Amino acid sequence: MTQSKKSADALRSARWFAPDDLRSFGHRSRMMQMGLGPEDWEGRPVIGILNTWSEMNPCHLHFRDRAEDVKKGIAQAGGLGLEIPTISIDESFTKPTSMLYRNMIAMETEETIRSHPLDGVVLMGGCDKSTPGLTMGAISAGVPFIFLPAGPMLRGNYAGRALGSGSDAWKFWDERRAGTISQQEWLGVEGGIARSYGHCMTMGTASTMTAIAEAMGLCLPGASSIPAADAGHKRMSASCGRRIVDMVWEELTPDRVVTPASVRNAATVAMATGCSTNAVVHLLAMARRAGVALDLDDLDALGRTTPLIANIRPLGDEYLMEDFYFAGGLRALMDQLGDKLDRDAITCTGKPLSDGIAGAPVYNDDVIRPLSNPVYAEGSLAVLRGNLCPNGAVIKPASCDPKYYKHEGPALVFDSYPEMKAAIDDEDLDVTPDHVLVLRNAGPQGGPGMPEWGMLPMPKALLKQGHRDMLRISDARMSGTSYGACILHVAPESFVGGPLALLKTGDIVRMDLEARSLDMLVDDAELAARRAAWVAPEPRFERGWGYMFQRHVGQADQGCDFDYLTAEFGRTAGEPDIF
Repeated sequence: MTQSKKSADALRSARWFAPDDLRSFGHRSRMMQMGLGPEDWEGRPVIGILNTWSEMNPCHLHFRDRAEDVKKGIAQAGGLGLEIPTISIDESFTKPTSMLYRNMIAMETEETIRSHPLDGVVLMGGCDKSTPGLTMGAISAGVPFIFLPAGPMLRGNYAGRALGSGSDAWKFWDERRAGTISQQEWLGVEGGIARSYGHCMTMGTASTMTAIAEAMGLCLPGASSIPAADAGHKRMSASCGRRIVDMVWEELTPDRVVTPASVRNAATVAMATGCSTNAVVHLLAMARRAGVALDLDDLDALGRTTPLIANIRPLGDEYLMEDFYFAGGLRALMDQLGDKLDRDAITCTGKPLSDGIAGAPVYNDDVIRPLSNPVYAEGSLAVLRGNLCPNGAVIKPASCDPKYYKHEGPALVFDSYPEMKAAIDDEDLDVTPDHVLVLRNAGPQGGPGMPEWGMLPMPKALLKQGHRDMLRISDARMSGTSYGACILHVAPESFVGGPLALLKTGDIVRMDLEARSLDMLVDDAELAARRAAWVAPEPRFERGWGYMFQRHVGQADQGCDFDYLTAEFGRTAGEPDIF
């Protein structure tokens, strides 16, 4: 064990267990009620294992077992590990969107840590919103923590072809709608696309966010790349348990790890990996929890200067996360980035980032490309502004057909997802490849929760003609496994009166990627008249979590956190009173 820098009587848990009075009697007797004795906790860090296991969350189905591996590591290092279940939000079944509950995960995490006798915490997550939600809450709570990623599932397979979760689902569904594959083939893809527990094995939101957590220094080196079903994942779980005990003794709190340098490292790695657009709202929220300044312009600047070097679907041609792991994983990719990263940033190891990545070998330089041979010369994201999105919108240039980098076309506007879906399935829809599909009222409040509706399906009429891409705009998000010329996160959203609410079918929309602009070609007088006639929609909620959400959630350009949870809103609550 690392030489202690903190005395045992200064442990946070000692406030609950050490005093010789009635309150400690109650705490100690209840620990003994669970079969533990003083030798289990006296002079030992008490470590909370915040486990998001659930039988409704296939991404985390192995966490019931992995918690035991974490607990083993904690015991090996001289700590006491106690498993605490937390809310498990999955992408597959949670409706209308898991994003509606990311801030709930963060609040539960923060309050669970603060209100219990925990000296440190292991966070177990990986499915899209669990990584940012858990880490946001733990950053605010301020105790030492380490993040254990769930790991990607094994590659899918159908008829000898490797399948990528999400990405191939979208592609095969378009072919199914176009009539080019049979029902039998479709069912074969359905049964073969997800072959094990673990999160999506493309560079979707889950893999993006666990890579961001590692690049930010919140994971042990290499943790985010290990497939969930690999035996190495069990060993990594135990390593996390051992390391968190030493972090407690070293007083390695989040404020020493989540710094401007580590946040910039995370954003740079996101760009280099072909990140999900969802990284934008989560990175902004995570940074603001730590009081680190980060905005859309910072991300766009990094996008212009960071080459995409991870050749992984959906932006890559054929490779998946399993291939990335065997090619060297995130450690190798970060080493390839050279001086684009601040290698002096301290990580959860207590050492500089350089210690974990220096000399990490690349075993396949087609999967992890050198800077001299990128998949795409710029990074994964670009930020647009204009009279349609004065506070910004996001696009993934590498996922678009280049012919849409500069485009003008008439808008085809839909006010709801059902309205849009009915239209695009109409084979007689009057639409051309030059049209710009628009879905509004799908933002943080309009969705509600900003659902992943932003990859608007291609109209069947165009699919039948052989077209597979067109310009699409929404204030919604898009699954990280998606692709195409989709402009997302339009801010302010239409539901609260953003300019997107004023757009009409037939208006000409102009997008210029190089100029980073997105505008509707409508004169100011006409827009003023439309603004005067606009009627705000009825609120989505009248009670409960949704009511709290709609009153306090920020817009996409602010990270969609609650206004009262950011670092600048007020001081974090102190230690709880114990009487």
